[in-house]
Formats: sequence, C-alpha cells, structure tokens
Amino acid sequence: MDIQTWRDARERAVDAAEAVRVALAALGLPENVWRGVRPVVTHKGTAYVHVGMVSADAAERLAEAVRPPASADR
Repeated sequence: MDIQTWRDARERAVDAAEAVRVALAALGLPENVWRGVRPVVTHKGTAYVHVGMVSADAAERLAEAVRPPASADR
C-alpha cells in the first residue's frame, strides 16, 4: 500500500473514531467508556474504529441510542 492510501484511510479512521467518542459522550457516558476508542488502519488500507470492551450498562445505553424507534402500528 502506498503512503497516500494509508493517510487517507487513517484520516477516515480518525474522523470516525472522533464521531464515536462524541456520540458516546453525548449519551452521558463517562470518559472511561469512550477514551479507549481508537482509529485503526489494516495493512491493506482498510479504516476501522476499535471500540474495545465496554460495560454492560454502556452497551445497553448505546443499543438504545442506535435502535430504531418501535413502530406505532404494532
């Protein structure tokens, strides 16, 4: 992989990691939940965000935030 490919992937990963950190903080989760969120670039140049292990409480709050609202028709 060339350096520009890595830089582009790294920029995407950094931006995405920051977006996750901001979203977790906006949910009122403490810094110890989101400070471990890290950008990662694979050797093939794929951008990822490593979230790591979170408490069950934090995972439940995150799931509630991303779960689509229940349909009023049900």
